[in-house]
Amino acid sequence: MIIDTLRNAWKIEDIRKKINFTILMLLIYRIGTFVPIPGINSDYMKELVAGGSLLAFFDIITGGAFANFTIFALGITPHINASIIMQLLTVAIPSLEQLAKEGEEGRKKIAQYTRYFTIILALLQAFGITYGLAQGAIKNPGFLSYFVVILTLTAGTAFLMWLGEQITDKGIGNGISLIIFTSIVSRLPISVISTYQRVFVAKTQSVWSIPVMIVFAILLIAGVIFIDMGERRIPVQYAKRVVGRKVYGGQSTHIPMKVNSSGVLPIIFAVSILAFPQTIAQFFPGSGFANWVDNYFSQGSALYAILYGLLIIFFTFFYTQITFNPVEVANNLKQYGGFVMGIRPGKPTADYLAKISNRLTFVGSLFLAAIAIIPIVVSAATKIPMYFGGTAVLIIVGVAMETSKELEAQMLMRHYKGFLK
Repeated sequence: MIIDTLRNAWKIEDIRKKINFTILMLLIYRIGTFVPIPGINSDYMKELVAGGSLLAFFDIITGGAFANFTIFALGITPHINASIIMQLLTVAIPSLEQLAKEGEEGRKKIAQYTRYFTIILALLQAFGITYGLAQGAIKNPGFLSYFVVILTLTAGTAFLMWLGEQITDKGIGNGISLIIFTSIVSRLPISVISTYQRVFVAKTQSVWSIPVMIVFAILLIAGVIFIDMGERRIPVQYAKRVVGRKVYGGQSTHIPMKVNSSGVLPIIFAVSILAFPQTIAQFFPGSGFANWVDNYFSQGSALYAILYGLLIIFFTFFYTQITFNPVEVANNLKQYGGFVMGIRPGKPTADYLAKISNRLTFVGSLFLAAIAIIPIVVSAATKIPMYFGGTAVLIIVGVAMETSKELEAQMLMRHYKGFLK
């Protein structure tokens, strides 16, 4: 389905240009993940990443840039965290909420605030990593060396933020999601080679772990597709209106309400939030808090899994509440003479839509949390490394399906019918 969509989209010139632009931007990103920071011993960072599962996963979502400590070592995480905090503040602070309702100009100002906040978070995280984790990797310790590393890491995140915005504006799909998607996919060959070496060379892993991992991956992909395509259609009837000699309305349609309307964003948000303790621990290496994070907050720990699931549920509800306004939908239906079958227009319709939305979101959030947590539990029980577990699979499949849908939507806007065949 996705391959057919790409093949048909390639035949349209303006969409082909957008695809080429997206590929070019992602290629620039991948090249940047191999540009090292001056004066850094990357072997030290690789050994550090190999010793911690949470750092190993962070290395996956940065496409290997963290272990090699390149200019993109921080990845896009500071921008994601800044976006989360700004969205929360938009709900909590009336002035920002009013700004969000001012249309395009208001959204531009909020986006500008998010960029500034991203730089601040990137500076803090770069400072923590440089003086914490990477202190032993700096060949010539000194103020100038630390300054160059912190500045380079912050500039790399700022460039990735700009790159993601360019993809979103001029390319295909969500730029930030595609950057993370590219990072994860780029680590797949290395994961396969590593698994082969553990099973057949070092023999530290059972050969039966391979079919287990394959079955898990297939079930995860099937589950993500199932929940992503699930929706409930609310029947809507439009009353007939006579204007002059013409009759308008009298049509039957529906409101599609998806089980998982937030897509893969809750997963990305949850992973970014859970990286905070590790970031804070970097400021206090060797302290009691840092030891506690290493011992009890690793990716396979029970605390990590519980908080991970709760955050996924929270962000699924949070994002759905932002993107779907039942009161606005009910008012629009009433304005144009539409009504939900068996429900009175106005507030009863809004309450009905809100109830249906909450039920669907609850089911979708539980399903997402289960898919993300089960591989962590299985990995902890079987001792089989699953860095490409539920989180990675959710992101890969979710972003691929969202991008495919955007391609189809753009082709539909141009009245292209061939992709339906």
